[in-house]
Amino acid sequence: MNVRRLRAGLKGWGGVAAMAVVCALALAFVLLLPLTQSKGADSTAAGGPGVAHGSQARAEDDPCQDPQIVKAPEKQTLSPSGADGDTIKKIKARVGDKRKLIVGVDQNSYRWGYRNPNAGTSGELEGFDIDLVHRIAAEILGDPNAVLFKAIPTNQRIPALQEGRVDMVVRTMTINCKRLGQVAFSAPYFKTGQQVLAPKSSPIKGYDDTLAGKRICTAEGSTANTTLTDDQKAGRLPATAKIVEPVPNQLDCLVRLQLGEVDAVVTDGALAASQAAQDPTVQLKGEPFTTEYYGVAMNLKADDLVRRVNQILADYRKDTANGWQASYDKWLSATLDKDSAKSKPPTPAEYLRTG
Repeated sequence: MNVRRLRAGLKGWGGVAAMAVVCALALAFVLLLPLTQSKGADSTAAGGPGVAHGSQARAEDDPCQDPQIVKAPEKQTLSPSGADGDTIKKIKARVGDKRKLIVGVDQNSYRWGYRNPNAGTSGELEGFDIDLVHRIAAEILGDPNAVLFKAIPTNQRIPALQEGRVDMVVRTMTINCKRLGQVAFSAPYFKTGQQVLAPKSSPIKGYDDTLAGKRICTAEGSTANTTLTDDQKAGRLPATAKIVEPVPNQLDCLVRLQLGEVDAVVTDGALAASQAAQDPTVQLKGEPFTTEYYGVAMNLKADDLVRRVNQILADYRKDTANGWQASYDKWLSATLDKDSAKSKPPTPAEYLRTG
């Protein structure tokens, strides 16, 4: 229930009486919530079998005030469905060359979303995220190449969705409670964690006291930037560590590290491993110090698209020949681990066991 929208609709009722009704309805919703969530992944409601327990957050709410969402933001999604709602119908109604899925991606993240320098003049985008985009386009529009890729920097992922410039963002985007109030997320498609990247010769050992006095680079709007700022305030990061002005794109941090302008980079371990593969003079330092999940991001109002993507993700994971595992083996096994177990997100059944 969206309490703010309900308040607006009741303005004509008169102040005290209206608020009494709002509070009563809100209380009823809270009391009924456990019942609506108890169906879990086996629900047979109109939306299809549930991927997770939670409901999609809305912009007027503050998901970070809910301890359950803070604890497990990756569970806050909608049940999968193969139905075409209004959002998908509008996408399919695009005419001619414009009948494409418009997707925000990265073009500079090696093995995730990048332009192959050996692809000639076409410079086609390739990588793990790009494979997923092609799969989504194939399922929704019947053509894996019916995609209009829009390269967007890290700090433009959310504005691009809110302003309707893209239908979705598939760009190593972490699901967290703050973002759940800004955009809608699919079920998670990848598991990772924040990690430190530094020159091999650096005395930095990981996310610890060896960062004291060091200059650390993060991307604007990234989970890493928020985490470091919060940790320094809480005393979990040395007070003398300098979080430098964030950069628009994650790759900019690697460039600054190569130029000696910063001493370390903090980003998702999955991205850091790819950057280390690009530059043999740098390496991951220490273990991941958070657990995070990537999701496909969409507009808050695109519930039908979220459900459809969740259905596609479920099928993509089951497809052993041309699905998630095949893409991992092709793009990421060389830089992460040949065993993909650590990178696979929880299944719906695992949500039920641990939720």
